[in-house]
Amino acid sequence: MKARTNLLVLALCLMAVFCFAANDMAMGTWKLNESKSKMGAGAIRNSTVVYEAAGDNVKCTIDGTTSDGQPIHTEWTGKFDGKDYPVTGEPTSAERSYKEINKHTLAFADKSGGKSGISGRIVFSADGKTRTVYSTATDSHGKTVKSVAVYDKQ
Repeated sequence: MKARTNLLVLALCLMAVFCFAANDMAMGTWKLNESKSKMGAGAIRNSTVVYEAAGDNVKCTIDGTTSDGQPIHTEWTGKFDGKDYPVTGEPTSAERSYKEINKHTLAFADKSGGKSGISGRIVFSADGKTRTVYSTATDSHGKTVKSVAVYDKQ
């Protein structure tokens, strides 16, 4: 019985390690590299993005400015499982989902009232030092706004 319990505990620990390892690339503090980024007109500028463990979830904290220069602070806690989780502080979204595509790529989507807002992909460099966010949004005039934001790991 003791061997069976030890085996079960070991299996659960290994599953936790593999789940965390899949998200490990994102963890840490990321700073916007303005010189390498191409922000669309009216896009929100996320100057600092922090991913950290929050129990068995991931917490994402973002600080930046809106298109009119107002400070913005958003927080999201959830899993990289493609499900919607609440986001606070985001002026155009109430929910956000992240889905792991592979070890180096996450897809994300923001929604408000069931309607899609900003969506895109986050690609991490092989060395884990750079994160590039490709995003598409629709502005208040119905125009598509595309941005490429490059971040350096701190």
